[in-house]
Amino acid sequence: MEDRGSRIQDRGSNDWNNLAPSRQDAKTLGALASLREAFDPTRSRPIGLLAGAGRFPIFFAEKARQAGIPIVCVGVRHAASPELIGLVHRFHWTGIGQLGRVIRCFKRDGVTRAVMAGKIFKSVIHTPWRAWRLLPDWRMIRFWYRRSRKDNRDDSLLLGLIEEFARDGIHFESALDLCPELLVKPAVLTRRKPTNGELQDIEFGWQLAKEMGRLDVGQSVAVKERSILAVEAIEGTDRAILRAGELCRSGNFTVVKVAKPQQDMRFDVPTIGCSTIETMRQAGGRVLAIEAGKTILLDESQTLALADKYGLTIVAR
Repeated sequence: MEDRGSRIQDRGSNDWNNLAPSRQDAKTLGALASLREAFDPTRSRPIGLLAGAGRFPIFFAEKARQAGIPIVCVGVRHAASPELIGLVHRFHWTGIGQLGRVIRCFKRDGVTRAVMAGKIFKSVIHTPWRAWRLLPDWRMIRFWYRRSRKDNRDDSLLLGLIEEFARDGIHFESALDLCPELLVKPAVLTRRKPTNGELQDIEFGWQLAKEMGRLDVGQSVAVKERSILAVEAIEGTDRAILRAGELCRSGNFTVVKVAKPQQDMRFDVPTIGCSTIETMRQAGGRVLAIEAGKTILLDESQTLALADKYGLTIVAR
């Protein structure tokens, strides 16, 4: 019997086998072939998707559907998009504190390999009366209080969760194995190129962002004239950019967003898209520098067109 609150979308195995991948470059075709062999629904188990906010889970589900890979998705309530329901083989909702439920959903549907995609805002764990608001199940309570940890930084929590899933035979991999084309290539991606002063700010901010990443504090910094305006922490990139705009009323500042030196590509990969560009415009930012090969660029054509419309610069290096 399904847990109360589950939504299930079930498709016959023949439907999945008849879905062919769309045109891809050689690298993507190789990844698709490898994953189809690993997750062939006629002789193997489906892959699990633990979905948070944003468009990355949707893009992953669409690519898996094109490749004929059945997906069992567990979406976090108030974060994951309902659009996922129509894109996957089976779908279940879960609360953010229901670790045991996620594991049960995956195990019941035969998942042994899974991916994480989408954003979960860590600030929810610091809300008043969090035990009542998050309603953690016994598995989450046991994980939170019994695990050995030095701190509650992002990497510590996520690696601990991955180990907890592994106890039940569920192993996490990178969602980018299926869609490597999302990783941005080095280039000035917009029509407007950075000025010499902005290039100096990029270089200055790059070293700062890398150090913040090494410390697992955040992945983004905002700078102007080699002065630090804002450093991302628990609030996330968009709110850090908005804070920089509040502190720099003249605008025209630079945002640098990089991967951590110890970046685990299974989770928390830097991501930008149209919402990032809208936030930059609202705050008065002018330049966005990102790390090539380690940053996801969602809805590339729309994102770059929006940046060009607003006269912004995006540099991948």
